[in-house]
Amino acid sequence: MTRDEIFDSVRRIFWDNFDDDSLVIVDETNSSDIEDWDSIEHINLVIAMEKEFHLKFNIKEVGKLANVGEMVDLIQSMLK
Repeated sequence: MTRDEIFDSVRRIFWDNFDDDSLVIVDETNSSDIEDWDSIEHINLVIAMEKEFHLKFNIKEVGKLANVGEMVDLIQSMLK
């Protein structure tokens, strides 16, 4: 799976979870960019990504991520 394909899937996850397909999701997007992105929503996003990509994240790894781009890179590295 290419990085672009992973990013497209992650973008769809954000749109679904926030029920807003007008959200602009870029590599630099982080929790301060989306008003409703709180700790509960963060958990929902992580779970949705685990299901989508059939992965199990290490919570410490996820806690260190600064933005969407880092999440995409982590997913890509785990899929290799």
